[in-house]
Amino acid sequence: MLQRLVQRLPPRVRAFLRRIPILVVLYRLLRRGRLTRDRYVFAGLAVLAVVIGAATANDTRGLAPSGVLVLVVLGGGLLLRVRSLVALLAIVVVMVFFAAWHNGPAIGPGMIATLAVTAVLALTLARTRQQLGVQGLRGDSMLLELRDRLRRQGEMPELPDGWSSQVVLLQAGGSSFGGDFVVSASDGDVLEVALVDVSGKGTDAGTRALMLSGAFGGLLGSIQPDRFLQACNLYLHRQRWDEGFVTAVHVVVDLRTGEYTVDSAGHPPAVQFDASSGAWQVSPAKGVVLGVVPEVSTLPEHGRLRPGDALLLYTDGLVESPGLDLDAGIDRLLGEAERLVPHGFRKGARELVETMAAARDDDCALVLIWRN
Repeated sequence: MLQRLVQRLPPRVRAFLRRIPILVVLYRLLRRGRLTRDRYVFAGLAVLAVVIGAATANDTRGLAPSGVLVLVVLGGGLLLRVRSLVALLAIVVVMVFFAAWHNGPAIGPGMIATLAVTAVLALTLARTRQQLGVQGLRGDSMLLELRDRLRRQGEMPELPDGWSSQVVLLQAGGSSFGGDFVVSASDGDVLEVALVDVSGKGTDAGTRALMLSGAFGGLLGSIQPDRFLQACNLYLHRQRWDEGFVTAVHVVVDLRTGEYTVDSAGHPPAVQFDASSGAWQVSPAKGVVLGVVPEVSTLPEHGRLRPGDALLLYTDGLVESPGLDLDAGIDRLLGEAERLVPHGFRKGARELVETMAAARDDDCALVLIWRN
């Protein structure tokens, strides 16, 4: 379509285009249809650059919007491929020299420096998008979809009457991605929950967490509960990652009787609140971190949640501090958790995470399951 429009241009207009070398190249590309996918955006930005350059060159009252050339370059970086962007930058350079030659004060050193910096940023954006194989802002929308999917996987399933749960995830530095995630499954009678902590923090660990959340979520509820951590460990070994290790705590709760099993793989110990005594008890469950040795051995703990009892799972971001013992961090966590009891677990869970994470720059996660 665009090629036909170019061929229908008046002879004088086509003769004028042939006088400018870079426009000759553009004219030939459009006529031959070489710019197939992003040709319309490229043509629009190129025409806009030519119009702005011509207006700036003929402007005698300082009214020409020469600064719009910066937006043209930035728009090319967001929407064009690298090849088309290079052609657009060449057109912009020609028009800048053309305007400076006819109307020097309109294009000063500040404008040229701004255009140069914007051109470098635009080329970086275009190369990144081309490596991803996406056009426009599709790459950002893909990341948003992945983030939303990770959040949906972290939501607890609907529990029967008499049971409640709360999940709080807080990523380091306000990032949308982090190394802590939750997967859960329930058939109405049994609830399985796994809280996983990937080594690292923020976006660096977020990519691995996105991949593992899907794999671990598929394993949860599909195999026998006592084999879940072993299956996760085998999966990690097949990946042959060099980025570090993974810790996890796996809980199975019988929603009919309240009996539960806690299995840990190098994770901070779970904590149970006993309503009869009003005390928090640290679970003795322990095991080897995932992804280090081919076979993991764990020491599970069995217990029972009675009405008023609660089970608290958390990641090391809530209790670890440089130079301090882990037990000291757990004691502080339990001290803060005491305030949950009189005000209700649901209202105080997020406040507990925010209070504990205030002095730390690490991903934090908390899972609270209680029996009403």
